[in-house]
Amino acid sequence: MGVFSSLKQEHKEAIGLLQIGTFLEYFDLMLYVHMAVLLNELFFPKTDPHTAALLSAFAFCSTYVLRPLGALLFGYIGDYIGRKSTVIITTMMMAFSCLIMANLPTYAQVGITAAWLVTLCRVIQGVSSMSEILGAHIYVTELLKPPSQYVAVSFISVASALGSVCALGVAALVTTSGFDWRLAFWIGAGIAVVGSIARTKLRETPEFVDAKRLKLKQIEDREIDESKKLSEKLIIKKHVKEEKICKKTIAAYFLVYCGWPLSFYLSFMYFNPLLKKDYGYSAEDIIFHNFLLSLISLSVTTLVAALSHKIYPLKILKARGLFLGILTFFLPLAIMASTNHIQIFLIQALLLIAALAPLPADSIFIKHFPVLKRFTATSLLYALKSTFMYILTSFSLVYLNYYLGEWGLWVIMLPVIGGFLWGVHHFERLESSSKQSTQDSSTLKLT
Repeated sequence: MGVFSSLKQEHKEAIGLLQIGTFLEYFDLMLYVHMAVLLNELFFPKTDPHTAALLSAFAFCSTYVLRPLGALLFGYIGDYIGRKSTVIITTMMMAFSCLIMANLPTYAQVGITAAWLVTLCRVIQGVSSMSEILGAHIYVTELLKPPSQYVAVSFISVASALGSVCALGVAALVTTSGFDWRLAFWIGAGIAVVGSIARTKLRETPEFVDAKRLKLKQIEDREIDESKKLSEKLIIKKHVKEEKICKKTIAAYFLVYCGWPLSFYLSFMYFNPLLKKDYGYSAEDIIFHNFLLSLISLSVTTLVAALSHKIYPLKILKARGLFLGILTFFLPLAIMASTNHIQIFLIQALLLIAALAPLPADSIFIKHFPVLKRFTATSLLYALKSTFMYILTSFSLVYLNYYLGEWGLWVIMLPVIGGFLWGVHHFERLESSSKQSTQDSSTLKLT
């Protein structure tokens, strides 16, 4: 792509390594997410349809429930040790969980122990994947300047979408060809190890290194005696706490990122029981169905990432949010009027086109957090929205659908869309203020 032609060779190599690592990480994560329709039958007891739906929601949410604790841990590592260490550690964690999955006994072999073990693996994968992609986003944001920054950060998300496509492709191949499902996880473990080794070649980002150096210099200038007594890390830790983050910015970031969990669940998970019950889909059929959807998701993600070089990212987000808002009013009627699986597929495709993803504005959101608080703040907010939204969406839709039918979708979708659009508007105002401040500074220098 022409936008990358002006970058230094070391920048291109770093972006390439991060894209490869993110691809490998999301290959492993989505391998289970999309094989869950098959694996839940192997690792959880057989029950009535309503209880099965709740167990499925529990298995899905286990990926995200402990993400806040992981965010605190890896946020600390990312902000006080470095971005590079975080992305290497998280990739190794993914490899470890895949190795366990490849050798895990089923419910028929060891009973409920199998359910707890598979849930533990899901927790490890969820924690590692969250810190991995955020670490990659932050790394590239600190490495480049707009507009190439917008495209480069967006293509990290394209790599994650490609990882999902390949995971579904392998899952579909394994399940339809009669291979042992464990083979998919052996492949995933090998891929994660390769990703970890590749990322050892990364260097720390200049912005992070400069921020630490500047902060230490400021402290030494103010507190010469104290700085002699404390190590560099303790000094920085003490004074970083003094920096404040705007509460509105925290709320806006959280609400913008709440959009994607809803879009993902609706596009890939919500219709699975309907496809099984009304259209006779097997687990293998659903995996292949979702594989085709993932190709659409990849195409849309790639297109949006490419457009960010020409169209301001926040304008793209606003357009998608408004499109989904219009679509939401007709969604219950469209689902109830559907008479075959092709119509369901088209509804899912439209939901992916209008998805409330932060792409391609991730770098805009990230840069409005202080550098030495950036990893902890964004990862904790990212984790909290995952835990909150995936639990809320998966469990509440089971009951909303039971009591209100498809109209229950409005109860969740309309508030989330409203919050998403407000969050985008807040960052538009921040960007406008930043540009005005830059212009004022330039004017003062000239005078």
